[in-house]
Amino acid sequence: MLHLRMTTPSDLTSRVVEMLEQSPAVSGVALVPHASIQPPGDLVLADVAREGANELIDGLRDLGVQHTGSVHIEPVGTWLSSSGLDAERRTPGSSADAVVWADVTQRAYEESELNWTYLSFMTLATSLASIAIVLDSQILVIGAMILGPEFIAVAALGLALVRRRGYLMARATRTLAVGFLVGILLTALAALATRALGWVVEDDVTGPRPGTAFIYTPDKWSFIVAVIAGAAGVLSLTSAKVGGLSGVFVSVTTVPAAGNIALGLAFGVAHEIWGSTLQLVLNLSGMAVAGWATLAFQQTVWARASARRAHLARRLRKSARPPVAE
Repeated sequence: MLHLRMTTPSDLTSRVVEMLEQSPAVSGVALVPHASIQPPGDLVLADVAREGANELIDGLRDLGVQHTGSVHIEPVGTWLSSSGLDAERRTPGSSADAVVWADVTQRAYEESELNWTYLSFMTLATSLASIAIVLDSQILVIGAMILGPEFIAVAALGLALVRRRGYLMARATRTLAVGFLVGILLTALAALATRALGWVVEDDVTGPRPGTAFIYTPDKWSFIVAVIAGAAGVLSLTSAKVGGLSGVFVSVTTVPAAGNIALGLAFGVAHEIWGSTLQLVLNLSGMAVAGWATLAFQQTVWARASARRAHLARRLRKSARPPVAE
């Protein structure tokens, strides 16, 4: 269940309320006239089944509520309502499977922004990955994977293709490119410092590393794992159930590959640089392709569900009409 809180100008309020009342996904509507001071207007509250939220949000956009007022979408953790249960039962689809595109898109925009926080996490994760490689520690590699902030920016690439958001595509691409470049360069500088101090020698980078050799030796499984992880990650982002997202962070070798590239640059080891660069490109490509395919499939499925909901709404409106007197 979702809760919609809308501020609307008075000349739009009646149309907004009418649209909400006609939707089979809505279980309750409340109106507080003249409650909004800035922007001036009315306050409209509604509870809606998650499965039917997209049509209502699109309808509010068509009315221009976002330009003259505001729309807030809030998940309801716990609710007790017979009408809410009826709304979920008569709305096709499952709440856990429903994709609220406005929520996913906003999160993609916010978390693919290039800022100091993103660059800091990327640099710290890449540095931790380089230490993991020197120590040949799988535990530290996992820690670096979890710390890396790049996954949602990768998922944003697929979302931008499916929803045709050119600005989001450019934003996510820039964030990924600059983030990895800054993380690699700063980690390479730190590696040069440790080399000068004698803390790390070339044998630490080129010697046998059975625990972390997979970082610079990509194969077919690298791409397959990236595709599976990308699909699972996007499903976690779009679904009401997000339990699988953490598993994605510890399965794809992106940040560890960046850390090994930094070490290769600092010690001039070409095969380490090439192998890790290929690993990085394979994993990013696999996740982006899987994200696009998963989102495209979800959009197709929910377009059909939307058609079913529209048909149901028309039937309900017809049945609610009073009989014509003869």
